[in-house]
Order: sequence, then C-alpha cells, then structure tokens
Amino acid sequence: MNNLRALIIEDEADLAEIYTKALQREGFETETIKDGRKAIERLSTVSPNVILLDLHLPQVGGAAILQAIRSDERLKKTPVIVTTADERQAEELEHKADLVLLKPVSLNQLRELANRMANSTSDN
Repeated sequence: MNNLRALIIEDEADLAEIYTKALQREGFETETIKDGRKAIERLSTVSPNVILLDLHLPQVGGAAILQAIRSDERLKKTPVIVTTADERQAEELEHKADLVLLKPVSLNQLRELANRMANSTSDN
C-alpha cells in the first residue's frame, strides 16, 4: 500500500487529527488543509488517491470545492468522501460525491472505505 495519499480538508482540528490518524493506520500519507481557498490552491498541484472533504469551511465551502474537483480533468475520478453534520446538504451532494458520511463518522468505517476507494482507483 505504498504511496497512497489522502487529502483531508477539515477545519476542526480535533476531527482533522482523528481522520489523519485513522488514515495513516491504513498506510496513507496524509495532508490536512483547514481553509477552502487553500484547498483549491493545493488541489491545483496534487492528485491524491482519496479526498476527505468537510462541507463547512472558511473562505470557500466544501460544495464549491467538490464542484472544482469534478470539473478538473486530473481529479474528476478521484474518490471524494464528504463529511458533514448537515443532513440536507448531504442529500443535495450525494450524487456528486463518492460517499457522504454524516458526522459523527465511525473511524473504522472511514479507514475501510478510504482504503477500498483508493485501491479500486489504483487498480484501474
């Protein structure tokens, strides 16, 4: 499972740390970004195996980031796991994301799903 990269876009420090530890246990190299504008900038230069995306972010919201990912030829097939406590927004975006998880997220579930998604894209 070498060179699997996960980009965690989450502004809550405690959640970002928990997600980071969960994904690192599955062998992912992780990078965390806490600001929507910085996430857009970073996504112009990296191609992670999986993206974990919160919807409520400073500067640029998660829905706009998801739209940018799906519009980018390099990233449009990258698995995106959206995490949110907003059930209404989750329903609106479920057809654009690969998976929508309502917070609180089960960490075992997150690790397993991220691993499965990353491995399925690397097999193609």
